[in-house]
Amino acid sequence: MKRLLALGLLTCFAASAAHAAMVAKNIDYAVDGKKMQSVLVYDDAVKATRPGIVMTPDWLGMNPDQVALAKQIAGKDYVILVADVYGVDVRPKNADEAGAAAKNMYAHRSDLRARINAALTQLKAQTGKAPLDGKHWGAIGFCFGGATTLDLARSGADIGGVAVFHASLAGDPAFTDKIKAKILVMHGADDKFESPEQIAGFQQEMRDANADWQFVIYGGAVHCFAIPTADGQVPGCKYDAPVAKRAFAQMHSFFNEVFAP
Repeated sequence: MKRLLALGLLTCFAASAAHAAMVAKNIDYAVDGKKMQSVLVYDDAVKATRPGIVMTPDWLGMNPDQVALAKQIAGKDYVILVADVYGVDVRPKNADEAGAAAKNMYAHRSDLRARINAALTQLKAQTGKAPLDGKHWGAIGFCFGGATTLDLARSGADIGGVAVFHASLAGDPAFTDKIKAKILVMHGADDKFESPEQIAGFQQEMRDANADWQFVIYGGAVHCFAIPTADGQVPGCKYDAPVAKRAFAQMHSFFNEVFAP
């Protein structure tokens, strides 16, 4: 009996230790004088080095829910930098504030590109300090963060691939695409935030850029299908657990290909 109790306590301790091994630490820097604070996430219990991924949140920006989501995605597979593209003084508390923050960044697209590229630079600078392999880089994003991630690819960033969930698709005609990364877009068939014309325009943009791209459509899914805390944000935005599971499996498969030796 005592042996069984001891084994039970050891199991509980091991589970607790494994949970405690998930690191989340602030990375402070500035972009053109604007103070930013991104968060680096990884499992410290796993000593093997692994690919690095920049994750841009949805329009609510940096908050504990986004860091929790990054921890789930990172697991034992990736080191993730949750990118702050608003700045430390902008932390939206509701949909109205988030809409205003995102609208401002869309109106200053060159600033948005500078900030997401700076986040990638900060992630790469963690090589040797975090368990990064220093060779494999990617990016993911959700909604507004998907648009930001696509802009990272459009800017010609030196990364292997980007995967976006229910992203805003429109680019900025003021910039010329210089896409090096492979692109995976995951979209809900019933997403009303992107019109058929916008989808067709994005796909033509990818063709014109000679990009290596995929566009996966999930039947019945609407906007925000991959965000567990999305319900109630705005009409037409709803989490879909089965679709999210499929989409994250698709993302992992995509990065397995992108990061293959």
